Amino acid sequence: MAESNEAQGQRSGGEAAGAGHICPWWIGWLLLSPLRRLFESPERLLGPHVRPGMTVLEPGCGMGFFSLPLARMVGPAGRVVCVDLQSRMIAGLRRRAERAGLAGRIEAITGTLDEAALEARRGAVDVAVAIHMVHEVRDGAAFVRRLFEMLRPGGRLLIVEPKGHVSAGAFEGTVVLATAAGFAECGRPLGPGGRAVLLERPAGDAV
Repeated sequence: MAESNEAQGQRSGGEAAGAGHICPWWIGWLLLSPLRRLFESPERLLGPHVRPGMTVLEPGCGMGFFSLPLARMVGPAGRVVCVDLQSRMIAGLRRRAERAGLAGRIEAITGTLDEAALEARRGAVDVAVAIHMVHEVRDGAAFVRRLFEMLRPGGRLLIVEPKGHVSAGAFEGTVVLATAAGFAECGRPLGPGGRAVLLERPAGDAV
């Protein structure tokens, strides 16, 4: 698992990891290794889906391996809303964003997708990215439903899972949950051998 959301809480839209495993906060620093960019470039993975001015939601953000590149992609008019249950992860993200001069583009929230602070974003998010963390969510159906609610009509969700932790069958189960929540599948960004799916909240869907 990469950017853990400390099991994403015990409430609807942010349920806990099935095994109850919490990624220790200090692993957040290890996940920031520059070597990671060699095989998982944020720009290559997320660049095709993010444009300047967008609002992007990132649950399970950790210390921001993807968050800071996302903040650069959305530009000064955009926002990246980052959510993680571990306060030390969020503190690390905020420090890194300040040093990079990107704090004004990042809204960092300690908690789950049910936090009151997120209600203002309900139905207004352009893109949500759930990277290497959905397999740790106890109630996957509730989680994807909450993401569906957060997106605007026509908004998109990118789910990426690690092959080492998630079988092809388990990943397809996540896709089934997402389509049951109302999402339409748009494509598989990593090709047939990858564990990634791009989903869309239908444009005609009422907020």
